[in-house]
Amino acid sequence: MSNNKYKILIVEDEANIRSFIKANLETSDYQVICAETCTLGIMLYASHHPDLIILDLGLPDRDGLDLIRQVRESDTTPIIVLSARSNERDKVEALDLGANDYITKPFGTEELLARIRAVLRSHRQGAENESTPSGKYQLQDLLIDYDKRQVFVGKDEIDLTQTEYNIMAYLSIHAGKVLTYAAIIRAVWGYSDYGSVKKLQVNMKNIRKKMGVTPGEKRYIVNELGVGYRMLEDNL
Repeated sequence: MSNNKYKILIVEDEANIRSFIKANLETSDYQVICAETCTLGIMLYASHHPDLIILDLGLPDRDGLDLIRQVRESDTTPIIVLSARSNERDKVEALDLGANDYITKPFGTEELLARIRAVLRSHRQGAENESTPSGKYQLQDLLIDYDKRQVFVGKDEIDLTQTEYNIMAYLSIHAGKVLTYAAIIRAVWGYSDYGSVKKLQVNMKNIRKKMGVTPGEKRYIVNELGVGYRMLEDNL
């Protein structure tokens, strides 16, 4: 196997789902290693240093959230949670612990592959410009100029407040990744309090209005209800 392939660790106890994902990933030229328990998953992660982990939460020996905690103690390896648990609390907990994305079963192959590409790209870009982003970010007709702190839609500059710009910049650095309300609030305001989510939602409403996005329209930024926000990517 060539060494330049992305290596993906699948931690999933259902054999049919595991082999289905493995086959699809190998067809897409990823290198794949598999574990059916949380304990084995942690061991393989430590020995193989995968580029990305696909993780089921309902594992036979331990909760998959344990694996997220353990990985996040030492590094930022991207983690996509794959789970039959669809309630918001589980999504928020997994994302707040540091998962990069969350896909609810059942899922489509194309969606899974698109999310993997997005998370790997976002991780690579995030590592490059996490501290102070420079250069430009382009999404459809949206352009963010980090150096000048300006945002354009088409040829029109959008007049954002300092806070609104900071929200946009943070979402764009992590484009393709679901960011929880708490994560955005910490990044933008540096603290979290009871009224913070409301404050964030008001800012987001103003941003969308200034950019000419109508309520419910999935352009540029998508609201993952009860969880947080995701900046879209061109190929999603």
